[in-house]
Amino acid sequence: MAELTPVERIKAQSRGLRGTIADSLQDAHTGSLRDDDQQLLRLHGSYQQDDRDIREERRQQKLEPLWRYMVRVRLPGGVATPAQWLALDAIAREYANGSLRLTTRQTFQFHGIAKNGLKPSMHTMHDALMDSIATCGDVNRNVMASSNPIESPAHAEVAEWAARLSEHLLPKTRAYYEIWLNGEKLEGTPEYEPVYGTNFLPRKFKAAIALPPSNDVDIYTQDLGFIAIVEAGRLVGFNLTVGGGLGTTHGDATTHPRLANVAGFLAPEHLLAVAEAVVTTQRDFGDRTNRKHARLKYTIEDRGLEWFVGEVEKRAGIKLGAARPFAFDTHGDLFGWREALDGTWHRTLRIPAGRIIDKDGLPWLTGLRAIATVHTGDFRCTANQNVTIAHVKSEDKASIEALIRHYRLDAAEGSYLARHALACVSMPTCPLGMAEAERYLPQLTTDVERLLAAHGLADEPLSLRITGCPNGCARPYVAEIGLVGKALGRYNLHLGGDAVGSRLNVLYRENIDEATFHTVIGEFFAAWRQERTPGERFGDFLWRTKRLPG
Repeated sequence: MAELTPVERIKAQSRGLRGTIADSLQDAHTGSLRDDDQQLLRLHGSYQQDDRDIREERRQQKLEPLWRYMVRVRLPGGVATPAQWLALDAIAREYANGSLRLTTRQTFQFHGIAKNGLKPSMHTMHDALMDSIATCGDVNRNVMASSNPIESPAHAEVAEWAARLSEHLLPKTRAYYEIWLNGEKLEGTPEYEPVYGTNFLPRKFKAAIALPPSNDVDIYTQDLGFIAIVEAGRLVGFNLTVGGGLGTTHGDATTHPRLANVAGFLAPEHLLAVAEAVVTTQRDFGDRTNRKHARLKYTIEDRGLEWFVGEVEKRAGIKLGAARPFAFDTHGDLFGWREALDGTWHRTLRIPAGRIIDKDGLPWLTGLRAIATVHTGDFRCTANQNVTIAHVKSEDKASIEALIRHYRLDAAEGSYLARHALACVSMPTCPLGMAEAERYLPQLTTDVERLLAAHGLADEPLSLRITGCPNGCARPYVAEIGLVGKALGRYNLHLGGDAVGSRLNVLYRENIDEATFHTVIGEFFAAWRQERTPGERFGDFLWRTKRLPG
């Protein structure tokens, strides 16, 4: 029998994710946690990181790295009240690096929290009815759901199902409350985990609910997905999707992105049972000997979709029906003011790379704080790193718009490309980053906009996404142009995604620099301009004209 990975040992011996985190937090001699506790910390929603910009400087001074912590919020469906926004804003200013970051998992995360700021941050979230439980690590992470609240009453139902799914798949251990909120300490045997067991999942797990015609959650990239089926204005059930996942490893051909399969149809009342069955099947059959092979996508590839569906049906005690028809027409966000069925208004703001900060004459953190103090509706984080000021009463619309303009929160509403481009954090905080992503995004979008304009394509829709490593947090593998970091200043170029996130792109060139990227894309834009059919998207053009491998 193959040996389990070290991470599996750490989880098994953790006493329900407790480890020695509480003792590590008390060690004033270092800003770090013990090695095993760093692994367990992830399942509490936090990663230990350091500022790589000053790492070498500190090494020369014989200082340890400037250890700081990223903390991610559990926010099913991305919905936050104004009071919660203000609590998050306070954490950003008092304990983190003065910024809020909207993630591609439809929630917030903080960067730059010192070890002694972790517990106060968790307390502040708890007091505002939020937490960071299971937003990282080998568990089901933040549940995503279509964030557009205007199209139909079904959106409210989908948001409710996202919240129920999140609660159902939470770990049962009280370790989070003991360590961060001074809860009563466990004596004896750790709590029983009916879904996760002693070792939790073999690897991270992501779930989402999509509501056609918008695929704003990129449903095919999720381990577990539910596509809402609405007939005659009523939510009648969900199509189940399984086996999506984008993470890969440079130079390892056994790893690859994969889009989910549509596995069948289920009634709403069966959603939780089916979700649990999918998770427990992965728990019991996922690869615990090789973390690079531990995602659900590989379990399905190794054992077959038919076997997997049969196992899920057996565990859930139901038979899936034939998938119902559906269609997507976008996987982006809708910007500007839009009126809802109930007469309230919604305004989606473009936040490049999701970074909300007061910087360069753009006081966005202050501006959204000002809005939160007067707003009576809610806020919606989108899966595309933007935020919607939702359920604004008609009589409040003008005052909210005045605040938006005063604080220049509309400053990023430029071209289609700029409004829809995504980037992961990467440098300087992510330890996995191989190349710049968030910090390069403004220059990258400007350069690609210039190339589009040079070929008369300035107004054409085009999806562009960049990540600093192959893990794919900004979902670059379903973009028409995806850049994946290989080394400082160098990227793998992926081309050929579609307009709705239903097609993987392919690797076109490896390890190219900025100048080569400009040359290659410029040549493709020239051909697209000359040879396209009316309205043909860039990714579709590349495949039709056989310019891509495969």
